[in-house]
Amino acid sequence: MSEFFIDYGLFFAKTMTIVVAAVLVIAAGVMASRRSRVLEKLEVKKLNDKFEFMQKLLQSHTLPKKQWKKVAKADKARKKLEQKQKQPDSRKQVFVLDFHGDIKATAAISLREEITAILTMAKPEDEVVVRLDNSGGIVHEHGLAASQLRRLRDAKIPLTVAVDKVAASGGYMMACVANKIIAAPFAVIGSIGVLAQLPNFNTLLNRHGVEFEQETAGEYKRTITMFGKNTEKERAKLREQIEEMHDLFKDFIIQHRPQLDLDQVATGEHWYGTRALQLELVDALQTSDDYLLAKSKDADIYEISYSAKKTVTEKLLSSIELAWERFGLRRV
Repeated sequence: MSEFFIDYGLFFAKTMTIVVAAVLVIAAGVMASRRSRVLEKLEVKKLNDKFEFMQKLLQSHTLPKKQWKKVAKADKARKKLEQKQKQPDSRKQVFVLDFHGDIKATAAISLREEITAILTMAKPEDEVVVRLDNSGGIVHEHGLAASQLRRLRDAKIPLTVAVDKVAASGGYMMACVANKIIAAPFAVIGSIGVLAQLPNFNTLLNRHGVEFEQETAGEYKRTITMFGKNTEKERAKLREQIEEMHDLFKDFIIQHRPQLDLDQVATGEHWYGTRALQLELVDALQTSDDYLLAKSKDADIYEISYSAKKTVTEKLLSSIELAWERFGLRRV
């Protein structure tokens, strides 16, 4: 009888362990789904309010007290009158996006959602301004980011790209999609070229008696490699692929900015804003700050930002993938 109770107790303990584990797994799944919803958000800030607050704060500290009261009173009366006279949707809307580039153009994930949100309500008389800071990276990643901007052009929404620091290589691929490009005088512009680089450890491996074997199906499944001995035929094929990619890059540029002299600007060189204007790589010299402040006089300016935080596992995998791609993929 005692053996029965012992066996039953063990069976009950195992069953309860499985049940508790199942409950914990389900609870973890529910919490994870809730957490993912919380971590994903779209923020909207009205920049007109920011500019107005800064102006009033400065006036309150610099104007004589009586004059400041008069200004505040007059401003309050003006706002009241505007509210009465204002017609629905009477003012133009300007949507501002920020794109901070990296080698993989990871900001394209947020850009996609931000543009989707804008397209749900933007009208042809509105405008989108992208403050772009991007020195290029992997070809297909930046191609996708440029395609996201193209969605605005296809929807007939005017697009302005503002470059305060750099729009080079893949960054310029994105910028050229715009109806208008403005740049600060010392912003870095251009670098219309393609780069492929790869370290080769074959000599080092041979020195230590390490053999490297690689089998492929398809003559050019792999051209140059990090660990094997590279041949001139493989190098020639890689150069051919790079030239083809450069031709596609130039075709994309000229499609959006037909006024450019590609023989002059598609050499892989970069130029500062002033010279870029002369070469017609940009349309005007102006900082994004001046551009938006001027627009705020007769338009409502909204800064749009989408964010979705990654899990620890996603961050780790992303770092490993990025480190690997730094070695081998072609870049613009």
